[in-house]
Amino acid sequence: MIEFDGMSFNDLISRRIMGELGQHDPSYADLAQDQVANRVTRQSFMATLAKINGLPFMPRIADFCEPSLHANCDATVMTRGYFAPLCLSGTDKLIVAIANPWSPLPGEYLAPRFPDHEIVEVVTLVSEINRAIESVATNSGPSRSELESIDVEDMDDKIRDFDVTTEYSEPMSQLIATIMADAVKTRASDIHFKVEKESFYYCYRVDGDLGQKFEIPMKLKDRLDAFLLNLMKLPTETRNTAPGISGRFTISYFHRPIDVRYERHRTYRGYHVTMRLLDKGNINVTLGKGTLAFDDETLFALSKVMKIPAGIIVMSGPTGSGKSTTLNAILRELNRPEVNILTLENPVEDEVPGITHCDLKSAKEFKPMIASFMRSDPDIILMGEVRDLESAELAIEAAVTGHKVLTTIHTPRASQIIERFEQLGIERWKIAQTLKAACAQRLVKLLCPYCKEPIPGISDLDRKTFCLDETWAATQLFAAKPGGCHECRHSGYSGRTAILEIIPITPKISDQLSKGLMSPYELEVKIAEEGVLPNLRRSGLRLLREGKTDLAAVSKVIDMTYTDD
Repeated sequence: MIEFDGMSFNDLISRRIMGELGQHDPSYADLAQDQVANRVTRQSFMATLAKINGLPFMPRIADFCEPSLHANCDATVMTRGYFAPLCLSGTDKLIVAIANPWSPLPGEYLAPRFPDHEIVEVVTLVSEINRAIESVATNSGPSRSELESIDVEDMDDKIRDFDVTTEYSEPMSQLIATIMADAVKTRASDIHFKVEKESFYYCYRVDGDLGQKFEIPMKLKDRLDAFLLNLMKLPTETRNTAPGISGRFTISYFHRPIDVRYERHRTYRGYHVTMRLLDKGNINVTLGKGTLAFDDETLFALSKVMKIPAGIIVMSGPTGSGKSTTLNAILRELNRPEVNILTLENPVEDEVPGITHCDLKSAKEFKPMIASFMRSDPDIILMGEVRDLESAELAIEAAVTGHKVLTTIHTPRASQIIERFEQLGIERWKIAQTLKAACAQRLVKLLCPYCKEPIPGISDLDRKTFCLDETWAATQLFAAKPGGCHECRHSGYSGRTAILEIIPITPKISDQLSKGLMSPYELEVKIAEEGVLPNLRRSGLRLLREGKTDLAAVSKVIDMTYTDD
């Protein structure tokens, strides 16, 4: 039985889907039904459903949604049933977007609400149906006067499942619900609350950048702080005794569960709260698709790395560079019925069927959990992050005993992974023997395709600053339009894409590193000079030349002020 994007299909339908998928792409012919969710792209799968039922497939429909058609419809019912009315065609036809052509619910629900219209169905992605519903859903929140009237002594003792798409009569609940719902709607990765000398505000991080600041009355800072702690069932007195507080809670967005990772630290004027949104409902990462649409050179290098039978594969980069996302995509590729994969994460961001996920409740659990992993007959182990000597030693031990270990670490460059392990206390020869691939990743903002502006080339000053040759002076490029447009929410950019640098540690290189005949930096320079393997600078310039991004976006995430070539 196939399960895909929350939908389940019986055996008969599943067999029809598998047959059509095999005709669509021969590489899908040998897939097991439980592998479809991990191996088949959303567009290919939904196009297959449409073809089987003789319906048109439209991957983008949200922008054509007429809000008035949703006036008499329950957003919760539509979200659960994977359908949404889009628009009227003529005077007697209602165009409805659906995700499951075999479900009778859209017709049964909409027919009595639109009795004079013939329902015409088109198939689209589940994410597009959610986007259509979100685009017309209203959640205006409390007014300024309502916020000012909140009784700061009024407390809710028990808050369980926090549904951010429900209307609340209590203003503080409505305020938090509105903030969280808007964050999900705008695809924000983080929400920040900050207390400064004369202001208290929140802002969202979207596509890697912090956006507009939204002011909140200063008197509400303690009330809001206590409310968030209450969501995690933490006592409010904790905020006065602990310099840093970590926690997690879950919100419901149109009945879609979204995990929120909470971090709070004390500041001079109050506190700073950062909440990371982990929207599992929108996670279906695939190498070569979407954010991970690497070029052929990078995909080939990654495929070689994935063929390594044992050893450590380390992904480095700053916070928010997509390291964990790429490793999860690699796990999806490696996931086979005959392979036992265990992960230890904090928190678990992407649950993959067939993989055993374990979450780390506290730092004290790390060592006993890894020790238990080693006795659980694993083939592949994912460790969320190497943070200290203990986690580094356990990764080395797992690799030495014949396991493939995937993990992340915080370093600016791939070659510095070796130096970081040394700083943690691991001998160079141990690192050289077990490390099989050192990777560095960045997320580069993409220009909005609707409003990007052509520019004749790069100025003399920028060419000198970023070590670019004279050919860039006359190269036709593009840049973000100041103020953007409606499609990109006036930012000039729309989405991000990952670029990757890979340094393989071959037996010869391992021997040279162990004996001190080559430094990690010399290895990086050697790989760059060969020009065969993917390189951050070269990949960034390729995106620039292709008109997908601009120099400002590339130079923000890559140090372009030097070159090893």
